Amino acid sequence: MVQVLMTVWALLLGVVLIMLGNGMQFTLIGLRGGIEGFSSAELAIITSGYYVGFLLGARFSPALIRRVGHVRVFAALGSFMSAGVIALPLLAEPWAWTILRLLLGFCMSGIYVVAESWLNAAASNATRGKVLSAYMIAQTLGVIGAQGLLGFGDASNSALFIGASILVSISFAPILLSVSSVPVVEVAKPMSLRTLFSGSPLGTVGIFLLGGVYAAQTGMGAVFGSQIGMSANSIALFVAMLFAGALILQYPIGWLSDRVDRSKLILGLSCIGCLFCVMGWLLGNVFWSLMVAAFFSGGVTVPLYSLFLAYTNDSLSTDDMPAASGGLVFTFGLGAIGGPLISGWMMQVFGPFVFWLAMAVTFACIALYALYYMAQKGAVVPVEETDSYLGVLPTASVVAVEAAGEWAVEHSEAEAAEAEAEAEAKNKDQKS
Repeated sequence: MVQVLMTVWALLLGVVLIMLGNGMQFTLIGLRGGIEGFSSAELAIITSGYYVGFLLGARFSPALIRRVGHVRVFAALGSFMSAGVIALPLLAEPWAWTILRLLLGFCMSGIYVVAESWLNAAASNATRGKVLSAYMIAQTLGVIGAQGLLGFGDASNSALFIGASILVSISFAPILLSVSSVPVVEVAKPMSLRTLFSGSPLGTVGIFLLGGVYAAQTGMGAVFGSQIGMSANSIALFVAMLFAGALILQYPIGWLSDRVDRSKLILGLSCIGCLFCVMGWLLGNVFWSLMVAAFFSGGVTVPLYSLFLAYTNDSLSTDDMPAASGGLVFTFGLGAIGGPLISGWMMQVFGPFVFWLAMAVTFACIALYALYYMAQKGAVVPVEETDSYLGVLPTASVVAVEAAGEWAVEHSEAEAAEAEAEAEAKNKDQKS
């Protein structure tokens, strides 16, 4: 593992720095928006703007890269992103923030495509799983670390925004100075929603609903904290707990995913997410209850994303998996656009604690659909025939999702071949 990390350490360092800056501005939106007196509905539109930009970036950045190259696109998007972050406190108006967040979403999506293309090119078939796992850990640690940096300033002035902009700016140095190869970006055309749904109804519906949960957690979590009167440090801790849960629970859930019926695991995790969201709704006045609710509701959200990807790939042929990856990323993005709008409107009408209720209902919808689908279809693929699970963050581009799918198939085939070889050796020993 150490040898693998030595080959991509500069890329991972750059990713950590990018996520420090991006993670800061996500929480700062909620903190500064509360100071400026923005309503929940306005902040929901601002949050959704980011995911609109993210989808647009996923659609157009591969074409831009093919036209002018990785380095130029990476440098241009980095410049625009750094400028967009530092412009937020200068243009503290809902309409301006919506435009800026759309720009930031577009830039981050394109940056992911470029960085993940370089990362994928730097990995071999034997190391790809470890490299992608290290990449996901680096992203999560960056977001968690960003919350700690918020304690060094005040959201009411520009210092923290400037700090986030600086982190984004310097993050490109280790990446641009270390990459040598220029990989070709080949992203399959996304599968249509109809075709995707016919191939994997549970995967399609589940990942759409999960998009709404994830966007509400990451975009409206700080807004919720601000509206119930939490301090800036408490809000930062609250957001950090959402991602800490994902970091810690990813491995045990992945281990279970390769050993039990994935549809049953989806049902169980959705119920857990619903339960802890209800806990946040009912016991939200108790600080540590909020932290526990954030840890477990966030802790099941990210693994569920990877689980839906794996479950869908199990239902499709290997040839269809690249197109399905693009369709799933697009479907998740649609849900991410709608999630904050619904939760923000509900918070505006019914008060901030309905933030938890909106997520609880969405988790319950995932669980109910999983239960219905299991009653109709049962297990689509036997456990022993499923592809291997690999954790992927919802912010990953199609490049990483496709690479994870390819690794899952290769790893599963390798394990099957190894098991067959061991069985043959055992039979020979018994005969002799």
